[in-house]
Amino acid sequence: MHHASNHKITSIEQAVSKYVSNGAHLSIGGFTINRNPMAAVHEIIRQGIRNLHVYAHSNGQGLDQLIGAGCVSRLEIAYSGNGRFAPTCLCFKRAVLERTIQVEDYTNFQMALRFLAGAMGVPFLPTYSSLGTDIVEKWGFPDQIRLDEPKLASKKLVVMDNPFSRDHETEKLVLVPAIHPDVTIIHAQKADATGCTRIEGLSFADIDQAKAARHVIVTCDHLVSENELRKDSGANHLPAFCVDAVVHIPHGAYPTACFNEYDYDAVFLEQYQQAAGKDDTLDPFFQAYIHSPADHAEFVAMAAQNRLESIRANPVTGYADRMKRGA
Repeated sequence: MHHASNHKITSIEQAVSKYVSNGAHLSIGGFTINRNPMAAVHEIIRQGIRNLHVYAHSNGQGLDQLIGAGCVSRLEIAYSGNGRFAPTCLCFKRAVLERTIQVEDYTNFQMALRFLAGAMGVPFLPTYSSLGTDIVEKWGFPDQIRLDEPKLASKKLVVMDNPFSRDHETEKLVLVPAIHPDVTIIHAQKADATGCTRIEGLSFADIDQAKAARHVIVTCDHLVSENELRKDSGANHLPAFCVDAVVHIPHGAYPTACFNEYDYDAVFLEQYQQAAGKDDTLDPFFQAYIHSPADHAEFVAMAAQNRLESIRANPVTGYADRMKRGA
């Protein structure tokens, strides 16, 4: 029997209040409308946490709600979109246009490399990505912020000559700085009490985002025994020592999809899309769906109404094959 100290099970309220504070550097997992840690996002909004510095690869719903709720002040990102519901997320778009957040823009591959560098413990990684584009030229953060904020890299990126080039060659490379979030939050299908975590389907940048972070919160649809995750241990993605807190929340990624569990809820995402267009409709929407429900289960019941069965994943395909996907 393991000692209780190995057990990291906690509530979402406690996990967020312990690891996510005002001004924290935060990374959240998922990709557009897939496997966003939505229950954790709702809790951050409920706790009124502000001035977050967020790192995102290609996030959608979770990031957009954090921005819409006024939790984010700075963002380093490749892309924010919700598929056909919002090719560019609406709160994100508005915040960028109105300059209510500061944004540093990277390519998808660069963000993946930056998290990988953080996970590897190296200060930067080289790439050709973004050469010849404005991503090299246009920087989003003023120099003073970089000087004042020790957690930020001293430069957005560095273009340099390949040091291995022969004398007659000149080849340019882009060096992108490592990311070390204070906390990364991901949602997975399965985790055990020690923090060992298994993601089914595409893992996106989640694993490197977690390994790069000082602290990691995992929310999961299924809290399983250590023995279950030992059976096919090669399918596990995060070892226990990488994870600080485990929160069991069924439908924790809803209304985004979670492969093998449930699909995205098109009806609710459409409702969000309508509300997110303007601040005066967004606030009542957040009041109804984030502040009013007692917990995530109550939110899901209220938001999905009688649609949970229709978005349940087919065990053969891993997604809902009965769902209407067209516009």
